[in-house]
Amino acid sequence: MTRTISTLEARRQLGDILNRVALRHDQFIIERKGQPLAAVVPVARLAQMQRAAASHLLDLVERQEGAVTQAEADAAANEAKHASRPRRRKG
Repeated sequence: MTRTISTLEARRQLGDILNRVALRHDQFIIERKGQPLAAVVPVARLAQMQRAAASHLLDLVERQEGAVTQAEADAAANEAKHASRPRRRKG
């Protein structure tokens, strides 16, 4: 379950939030002034997101023909980083 909370609520209930993340695999989005600021997720979920980003990067590099320049590798890494992040809601 993903729940959105304020930074004040996160400070007041940090211990409970960490327990819920660790034991129930809940996820929290922390907002400041209505804008998403950070997320608290189980470590296993973070590792899954990192593996997905690395896999995406490898796919991009494998699709390149010939040698890959440092600039191309950097661009691919940046694209993979952004592809692995959740999309922001507008409004």
